[in-house]
Amino acid sequence: MNPKPWLATYRENGIAESVNADAYPSVVHMLDEAMQRYADQPAFRAFGQTLSFADVDRQSAAFAAWLQQRLGVKKGDRIAVMLPNLLAFPIACIGILRAGAVQVNVNPLYTPRELEHQLQDSGSETLVIFNGSTPTLAEVAAQAGIKTVITVAPGDGTGAALPSPPVDARLVGSIAFADALREGASMTRTPVALNGDDLIFLQYTGGTTGLSKGAALSHRNLVANVEQFKATMPSAVRPGQEVIVTAIPLYHIFALMVNFLTYFSAGAESWLVANPRDMDGFVETLKQSKPTVFMGVNTLYAGLVMHPKIREVDFSRLHLAGGGGAAVVGAVSDKWKAITGQFIREGYGLSETSPVLSFNLASIQDFSGTTGLPLPSTDIRLLDDAGNEVALGQSGEVCAKGPQVMRGYWNQPEANAAAFTPDGYFKTGDIGQFDDKGFLKIVDRKKDMVLVSGFNVYPNEVEAVATACPGVAECACIGVPDNKTGEAVKLFVVKAPGASLTADEVIAHCRKEMTAYKVPKTVVFLDALPKSTVGKILRRDLRGVG
Repeated sequence: MNPKPWLATYRENGIAESVNADAYPSVVHMLDEAMQRYADQPAFRAFGQTLSFADVDRQSAAFAAWLQQRLGVKKGDRIAVMLPNLLAFPIACIGILRAGAVQVNVNPLYTPRELEHQLQDSGSETLVIFNGSTPTLAEVAAQAGIKTVITVAPGDGTGAALPSPPVDARLVGSIAFADALREGASMTRTPVALNGDDLIFLQYTGGTTGLSKGAALSHRNLVANVEQFKATMPSAVRPGQEVIVTAIPLYHIFALMVNFLTYFSAGAESWLVANPRDMDGFVETLKQSKPTVFMGVNTLYAGLVMHPKIREVDFSRLHLAGGGGAAVVGAVSDKWKAITGQFIREGYGLSETSPVLSFNLASIQDFSGTTGLPLPSTDIRLLDDAGNEVALGQSGEVCAKGPQVMRGYWNQPEANAAAFTPDGYFKTGDIGQFDDKGFLKIVDRKKDMVLVSGFNVYPNEVEAVATACPGVAECACIGVPDNKTGEAVKLFVVKAPGASLTADEVIAHCRKEMTAYKVPKTVVFLDALPKSTVGKILRRDLRGVG
């Protein structure tokens, strides 16, 4: 077996085998260069407001100075950010990094329990929070260890007085972000010496298996992943020419690395969507922006292709539609291509890998169901349960090594020991297969696999087949106990608007496409599937339903 079958495909496509993970000493150096080079160009747009690269430069410098002078923030301090996709997000983020601090990304829709754990675990003493999320903080503020609360309204950073939820009255002594920027503008910022080993983000993950853990990501991790993505897709990261719409949340590592850091460093214009659930407003943003690049998760694309006005969007400039976060379903990609002319180019990664491990090259012209090739400087091995590498074409756990892989979880020595192989490969918990060209197909999560009469059934495959059935909008599949076969496949289906579909019709469709043991034994219709705030379908929440 060729241990790295993707290298020959690199050579055929003129892609370098490796990148310089130290192309910039830190992410701050990379962003500073972009803010100088593209100063007069628009960097971010939202709510009818625009920030130029120079605006982001000036305001993030003011915030960094304020953090240092007013709060005494030092290199390595953790500062939590709990914001949707507002214009304040990039200002706050770059300010935090310029102050030498570590940003702790917090989901603004967290429950009080989840928020308290993350603030305590990270040791954050400062929190930048959306006004609308302050009631959650007020529930746990006393025990969460936060000393300074900085509240953010939608218009902050622009001077526009946009409507905003009030700050919870229980949070006495909080400081408005707009006031911090105003004060910081007259303060002196002290440059901080940063290198690749310094931490940049604590990215919390793994809440599906108990309390979430903070993936400790370094500046080198993120510089490397930006360089790797650019090396893989040079035609889609044209300096100063790209327009990207960001509807996936910036607190999630996918949008943070790709949409923000990569495209900001290349001088792109980014349109931020704060509430993608407002599909009418979202489609209007797509109409106005005429994007060249769009990134999303499968559920986001599935929602867009069903929107009655999506065909009014001018997609003539779109040359990259990327998908990640969860498996992209072929039927959704087909519908998207029929509307936009572009299939959804799938990639794969995790919070622990900054996040991208593999992506489909520009030369790939059709949806293939693979997540592409490992990125330059990335080595992926597929291991069986005994830790041995499997033969080409066989399934094994995806284990990865590369400059984008985290050093470990924050303050979790036991979890770190379990997360890596003895020779330093990160164990993803995903099952994958390589083809002879080195394209990686993610079969499923190790723990989601269903065992029917001793045969492995992967929910991703069942869902992809079922979604292609006319009348199915989306679906999710789990294993349930069965007296005869040990486990049986149970499918939950959301019908497309106006569809009259029966369980028997879905099962008949699946029977035509899959061998008998993979066919759902039962089909349950639901109005909606349970999803995370990033749009990932939560299979575990379906256990006990219907």
